[in-house]
Amino acid sequence: MQRKDTYVNIMLAVLTPLALGAVWWAASGIGSARIESGVITLTVLTVFCSCYLRIQLPRVSIYLTISDALIMLAILMYGGEIAVMIAVIETAAASVNLMRQGVAIRVKTHLINVSVATLAVFAAAKAVTLIFPSPELILQRGELTSLIWILGVMGLSLFLVNSILVAIYSSIKSERPFWRVWTGNCSDSVMMYLSGAVIAGFLVKAVDQNNLTLFAAVIGGFGIVYLTFRHFVEDVKKTVEKAKQAERARAEQAEGHVHELEHYVAELERSGSALRESHENFRHAAYHDALTGLPNRNFFIDTLRELLQKSRENLESNFAVLFLDLNRFKTINDSLGHSIGDRLIKNVAKRLSGMVRDEDMVARFSGDKFGVILCDLLSKEEATSFADRLARRLAEPYTLDGRQVFTSAKIGIAYGNSKYPEAEDIIRDADIAMYHSKDHEENYVIFDQKMHIRAVTRLQLETDLRFAIERNEFELYYQPIVGLDDSSLVGFEALVRWNHPQRGLVPPNEFIPISESTGLIIPMTVQILNSACKQVVAWQHRSPSGKPLSIAVNLSGKHFGHPALVEQIKTVLSETGIDPSYLKLELTESAVMENAETAILMLKQIKETGVQISIDDFGTGYSSLSYLHRFPIDLLKVDRSFVSAMEENTENGEIVRTVIALAKALKLKVVAEGIESVHQFHQLRILGCEYGQGYLFSKPLPVAEIERLLDDNTRWQNILPASNATVVPQSREVSQLRLAQ
Repeated sequence: MQRKDTYVNIMLAVLTPLALGAVWWAASGIGSARIESGVITLTVLTVFCSCYLRIQLPRVSIYLTISDALIMLAILMYGGEIAVMIAVIETAAASVNLMRQGVAIRVKTHLINVSVATLAVFAAAKAVTLIFPSPELILQRGELTSLIWILGVMGLSLFLVNSILVAIYSSIKSERPFWRVWTGNCSDSVMMYLSGAVIAGFLVKAVDQNNLTLFAAVIGGFGIVYLTFRHFVEDVKKTVEKAKQAERARAEQAEGHVHELEHYVAELERSGSALRESHENFRHAAYHDALTGLPNRNFFIDTLRELLQKSRENLESNFAVLFLDLNRFKTINDSLGHSIGDRLIKNVAKRLSGMVRDEDMVARFSGDKFGVILCDLLSKEEATSFADRLARRLAEPYTLDGRQVFTSAKIGIAYGNSKYPEAEDIIRDADIAMYHSKDHEENYVIFDQKMHIRAVTRLQLETDLRFAIERNEFELYYQPIVGLDDSSLVGFEALVRWNHPQRGLVPPNEFIPISESTGLIIPMTVQILNSACKQVVAWQHRSPSGKPLSIAVNLSGKHFGHPALVEQIKTVLSETGIDPSYLKLELTESAVMENAETAILMLKQIKETGVQISIDDFGTGYSSLSYLHRFPIDLLKVDRSFVSAMEENTENGEIVRTVIALAKALKLKVVAEGIESVHQFHQLRILGCEYGQGYLFSKPLPVAEIERLLDDNTRWQNILPASNATVVPQSREVSQLRLAQ
């Protein structure tokens, strides 16, 4: 006994100074700023789990607790210093709790427990920083492989230090060989620290992703396991006690037990039957649409996988996939209500089901989208013939609540073959063909590879367009606008060009529609407005006569409806310093007529900024005179199609004359686009058109060429009639120019 105490004292004398050194290292490395609410919360949670959520493994003296995982989490989140202090507090609290429960623990044992825990956490923290110099950077990058290695190093370090020191102490107390003691508990210890490392991994990912739900789930899950295990032990004790009582009363209660057993078997059979029924119901719900009862996307894809596999084995392509989308379904939903929309979907599903054979499949994907698989086709014409019949059948009226409702469908067809790697790929191609049928107003379209190439190209162009806005890859060309009265330069129209780093200049008709459909037109237009205004201000300062040159910028219909448009205009005016009266925003007829009343309110707000507004391509869209006179606009632009045809017949000349007369009646200025000949120039002057632009004067030019043009004040004087060739006085020219703005 004395020999044991001597060895214990020696061990205590060695471990205590080392542990105190580790505590001093930890205390000196913790600043007051690091003691935050998260550290306190983690400390309290670790102590609570260590004291109250401990699970003793059967037949061994090993306890499973989440406190080891929380200490590993502390090392990763707050560093080794914090983790060491938490380990000291947690071990001391756990020992006190055991003593409170009546467990006899000597003071020496208590000190050794605290020292071992302190040194193990210190070793784990040092091992991590030694092997991984920047663990914080690894966590920030979310490198899963490195995180696993860190957790492994921590778990191994804690295992080695803890297991070795505890084995030494146990060997002294039990007088058994160290190696036998250590190997006896080795597997249990490895499992304990391995489970702690796994739980710590889940916790750190939850904290890294701000996923409080996952964090709470891990902690709560361990708590549930603990409560369940304790409840299980209590149940076992009760069961054993009941078994003893039953054994004592076996002779008297044998018949009753048989009856109870029979009842239990019957209940088990009923439970099994209910479970099988529940399984079937769950499977049906997982593979069928709740509204129509048709197979859903999952069932559709699984069926396609089987067909593709058969196609690869037989090298035959005898099935087709049809993907269809209803037209005007959103309008029906918004106007008649979702209940009518649901009934329409049910009726469509019924018609589709009635048109296919038993070996075919109809599925509802979502909303108003359906898929059809046609199997065992003798020829590809069978699919197109079916699609034609299907389109006609779905276009027939539906009677819903005494009301006739009409819809139709656009169908995309993709033929199955062994070259498709996945079922989703053939659905994708049928979907592409369906949207192609919508774009071309056809009932059905058969997929070809060019459609996919166009879709991929469009997606790549959209991606490049987003980067182009970030990198400001757009270049502005400027087309002069000339006063027709004296052939003087009064301003420019800014036209955007995309200087793609690989493709060079991309034409506007290729990227403008994509920018409008994706909403990228808005940040792009703001960039264009800013650049154009800055450039014109610079040209105005450069001009010796200080000519008040104006700049016209096109505004898309989508941007016109954006709620932040007015604030964006004000910001551009403020940043560039341009006089608002020299900025002209050009809108198409269709943009302002789409919702005329709303357009009037927006136009008034724009006018309050001092900016001028022009209706572009006037005459090509639909304008109502009842609204036109209410629009607070300044100019009308005559479309080039009317101007270019003035020489061919008198009808277009009359249209131009009428537009100019209408503008004068509304006190608006007129700009004619597409002037290419001197004859058109003179005709427009005679009709009283104030301004013009076109190749007769200049094509759109880059900044460098415009600056050379600004130096030539008499560039277009030679096209004036002889009677107007004289130079007008400077004061009159300036007043005319200011009136033109």
